[in-house]
Amino acid sequence: MTVQRCSWPNPDDPIYVTYHDKEWGVPEWDDRALFEKLQLDGFQAGLSWITILKKRDNFRKAFDGFSPEKIARYTPKKVDRLLQDTGIIRHRGKIEATIGNAKAYLNIMEKQGSFADFLWDFVDGSPVQNSFKTMKSVPTETEMSRKLSKELKRRGFKFCGPTIVYAFAEAVGMVNDHTTNCFRHAECAALATR
Repeated sequence: MTVQRCSWPNPDDPIYVTYHDKEWGVPEWDDRALFEKLQLDGFQAGLSWITILKKRDNFRKAFDGFSPEKIARYTPKKVDRLLQDTGIIRHRGKIEATIGNAKAYLNIMEKQGSFADFLWDFVDGSPVQNSFKTMKSVPTETEMSRKLSKELKRRGFKFCGPTIVYAFAEAVGMVNDHTTNCFRHAECAALATR
């Protein structure tokens, strides 16, 4: 029997299929993991997600496991080294934004104690359960992603427009956008409680 999935992952690409089947749409509550995913979504802007997935381990190594405490202290010399790293996306603006975003993240942690709580408040602490039949029905941004994007920018984040933020929200399970015919729709809905 063939497993029914969302239409976006290439069924011939095991990295994409595994990401769809195991990660995408699973509610994430870990502060550091949420920071990492938001940065990777920022790096993805203008590129395909599979490009980022294939480089994710390189990104983790290059950016010290996406430790905001370490990234916030990066120097111009470190930026120059990252620009020479062929294992990642070598875009000065995105690299420098990641450093600024780490500082903004630390500020949220200092003031609110939890990046996860800050983000999840935009969906009232629980995943939005959508019931789209096709990927064509799925929006690229929503009122929630516009509000979250605006607040992130107000707090100093970059590369976090409403479309990037909505893709991020889908990936970390803030919204369940697996199509209703996908086997993961019900599985992710069952993970909706923290």
